[in-house]
Amino acid sequence: MRVWLEKIRKKAGLTQEETAELSKIARTTYAMIEQGKRDPSVKVAKDIADTLKFNWTFFFDNELHDMRNEHKDTSEKVC
Repeated sequence: MRVWLEKIRKKAGLTQEETAELSKIARTTYAMIEQGKRDPSVKVAKDIADTLKFNWTFFFDNELHDMRNEHKDTSEKVC
């Protein structure tokens, strides 16, 4: 789940429906992205970020950070 995305959206005072409409995507698509069930394309990431006023690369920086943590957790269990 992308808790950070939900917090940014709520801080902007927008619903999922409003965010999706302003980002030119379906609400169901936005909800899946916010829930972490779907990854946005670069274009969609840019559109959402423009709507909510944050750097679009955060979608991918966050995923890389999560992947590093998963790898670290796995490494620690093996050792």
